[in-house]
Amino acid sequence: MVTSTGRQRLAPLFSRLSGVGLVLGTLLFAFSLTPSLLPRPLMPQGIVSGLSFTAGYALGVASHWAWAYLHIPEPNLRIERKIKWVAAAICTLVAGVFLWQASEWQNSIRTLMGMAPASGTRPFSIALIALAVFVFMLLIAYLFKRTFRLLSRKMAHIVPRRVSYVLGTIAAVALFWSVLEGVIYSLALQIADRSYQQVDELIQDDLSPPDNPMRPGSAESLISWEALGSRGRRFVTQGPSGEQIGRYLDEETPDPIRVYVGLNAAETAQERAELALAELIRVDGFERSVLVIATPTGRGWVDPAAQDTVEYLHRGDIATVAAQYSYLPSHLSLIAEGEYGVESARALFTTVYDYWTTLPRDARPRLYLFGLSLGALNSDLSFDLYDIIEDPFHGALWSGPPFRSETWRTVTSDRDTGTPAWLPTFRGGSVVRFMNQHQGLQSSDTQWGDFRIAYLQYASDPITFFEPAAFWREPDWMREPRGPDVSPDLRWYPVVTMLQLLADLATGSSPPGFGHEIAAEDYISAWAALSEPPGWNESQLTQLREYFIQAREMDL
Repeated sequence: MVTSTGRQRLAPLFSRLSGVGLVLGTLLFAFSLTPSLLPRPLMPQGIVSGLSFTAGYALGVASHWAWAYLHIPEPNLRIERKIKWVAAAICTLVAGVFLWQASEWQNSIRTLMGMAPASGTRPFSIALIALAVFVFMLLIAYLFKRTFRLLSRKMAHIVPRRVSYVLGTIAAVALFWSVLEGVIYSLALQIADRSYQQVDELIQDDLSPPDNPMRPGSAESLISWEALGSRGRRFVTQGPSGEQIGRYLDEETPDPIRVYVGLNAAETAQERAELALAELIRVDGFERSVLVIATPTGRGWVDPAAQDTVEYLHRGDIATVAAQYSYLPSHLSLIAEGEYGVESARALFTTVYDYWTTLPRDARPRLYLFGLSLGALNSDLSFDLYDIIEDPFHGALWSGPPFRSETWRTVTSDRDTGTPAWLPTFRGGSVVRFMNQHQGLQSSDTQWGDFRIAYLQYASDPITFFEPAAFWREPDWMREPRGPDVSPDLRWYPVVTMLQLLADLATGSSPPGFGHEIAAEDYISAWAALSEPPGWNESQLTQLREYFIQAREMDL
């Protein structure tokens, strides 16, 4: 209970806050606690809730300003103060109810994904983090207001007062933006790039250069052990050997070929592509039945779940080539070096494809493209359909395609009537097909042509289904019927849903088979349908899926 003395102390501070802003802020704060695509850790949830409250408060302040600007009558000071106290009590009650429910909502997603329930004092911690974010944003707004007033007063000596307000606003925005983008943002990217570069150059103690002269990084290789980079060294040495594959299949199989070019191997993307081709020729990569051009993620990572499974399916008779284009994680690489990733993927594809087309059609390997996440985006941009139409490669598997993929967006938007946005059918599936953890690529009744594109995606993947437009409208994938791995409690709220998806995109995590974690068993289904490896029936594919599931559980 608040005493009269306490109320007197709080009154000066409370009177400065907008009552409408508090109400709208509390509503958006409450909505931010509802579930989205992935379970949110404590800190991201607190930040999202704080930003949601701030956005609602700002909308309330703006609406009150518009009310006053139109000279609409307002209640007197005494009545306004009572309204604020009543609004504060209602806001506290609403916030408390939603905070109490927040843990149950988050645990409902965890249960859906087979994760253990979260524990701890989440409601109180979320409220404190949200309050800290709100206070910080108020401080930024206060500094902006002081800067605007100072610049406006200076300009009022030169130009009319109304013009000075406009110019002061523009100058303040330009000043804050230059500090944020030109100083803080650029400095953070430079520090991140240097840090990740140093990590990439470290020689891992648990790895050693291969003795096999047919492996990249060996003494006979055109690519030195150091030039492979951190991710490349693991890629060329930690895949399944022919002996391991043969032991599982109970037959003799060759070692799969893996060629990787690190970012330090050559100065330009074209030089690295030519080096990759030369190494691929040296190790007889074009003598295999299947050749995969894999585009890595930002830091040069190729998903082992995708790579290992396709090598088992093709009994080691496969070669894969990849080239690194960044030291940064995918989300930073996409922001800072988006064009460079496309340049690298295009150079590697063009160089390998041009050589591949010179080989006799009946003696060259079947050619496939692969990419996960940012790798899927860059792989998609690595070729022009008109350049390959006379001699197309065989297919592409793009998993977890990011929302910025133009091809993915176009195909999803133009999907066949009656099919959901999270698992669309495009023109009957004659060229492009989609699959998830419950439905494979063979579901279409239309014959799949010789040139094939396959998307492997989960409805709970925020990297695929993030939409900036969720700020003001409900995304198509949220409409019924929902994806099987999406919480039925998920609702669309203006502003809030976009902030929730941003948090999911930046910090969300999930077990394999959900979100952005593609499971090996789903890769098996995708590769089997796309590339049709000989000698496999459905029973054998099921056994291979179980084999990889057991291997994953042993690693946990």
